[in-house]
Amino acid sequence: MTEKSNVQAVHDTLLGEFRRDERHILLGEDVGVRGGVFRVSDGFIEEFGADRIIDTPVAESSIVGIAIGAAIGGLRPVAEMQFADFHAPAFEQIVNEAARMRYRSVGAFGVPLVIRMPWGGGVRGALYHSQSVEAFYAHVPGLKVVAPSTPADITGMLRSALRDADPVVFLEHKAIYRSVKGDVPDGDYTIPLGPADVKREGADITVYAYGISLHHALAAAERLAADGVQATVVDVRSLRPLDAETVLREARKTGKCLIVYEDNRLFGAGAEIAALIAEEAFEDLDAPVMRLGGPEIPAMPFNKPQEDWFMPSPEKIAVKMRELAAY
Repeated sequence: MTEKSNVQAVHDTLLGEFRRDERHILLGEDVGVRGGVFRVSDGFIEEFGADRIIDTPVAESSIVGIAIGAAIGGLRPVAEMQFADFHAPAFEQIVNEAARMRYRSVGAFGVPLVIRMPWGGGVRGALYHSQSVEAFYAHVPGLKVVAPSTPADITGMLRSALRDADPVVFLEHKAIYRSVKGDVPDGDYTIPLGPADVKREGADITVYAYGISLHHALAAAERLAADGVQATVVDVRSLRPLDAETVLREARKTGKCLIVYEDNRLFGAGAEIAALIAEEAFEDLDAPVMRLGGPEIPAMPFNKPQEDWFMPSPEKIAVKMRELAAY
């Protein structure tokens, strides 16, 4: 086991896979000479050269479009959106081309492409550097959408994504790039894209979360444990495919469910999880399914007090957990 931060896990996994398979190429803004704005690809251009580590113009549609063509042609590209917020120009390429290529070609062509997106708030990034974009892509059949938030999960799931035959949107919460650290198993291990992971067991309520919200939910669960309320915390970590089996099993165990997510609450990924529980586990519930999501405003504020108002926190989650436990 080796202790790493989240960002180190991304760097090391990419480095190992690029050494293992020369078909991997990296495309994005400042990924080469600068090594990426978060230093994820630091040293890559020196080792792999400018033919594989490609600094692109500021044009996300071409980054993904070129990567799709390269994938169809036999390479295994990694396309980096410098910030997830910049995804919009590439939306047409991701949704109408990458996600549908295998379907439209009746299986003749696949797009083995990983689209890395640093996402989420808590970094004083305001409107254009704080967005949560997962719900846009989790809606689309043909894409896999994952959001691991621990170094071990990032390592295992990124390896799986890089070896997958179809496109994967790989979300990396930038606010916990360096603040979260953990042990990573040595060796060439993978974690399948799809299964959720129960990070904490408890008999009273079940909390579902991913990204930075997972870590806040775990902290809130420890606070409630001091009051005698034991919470199960499920790391959803894969939004598409969604692990319905684990979601429902853990819902039935406690009968009280809370879904926490940073994105705007309305039409967020948590709504799908809530609907699944309500439809399939209704008779096992002892309380309404509850959600805690971002407020209904167009974007993250810049100033810290309002950013804190927008973001999830252990305090906010604990309040909602107590409400659920007391129902």
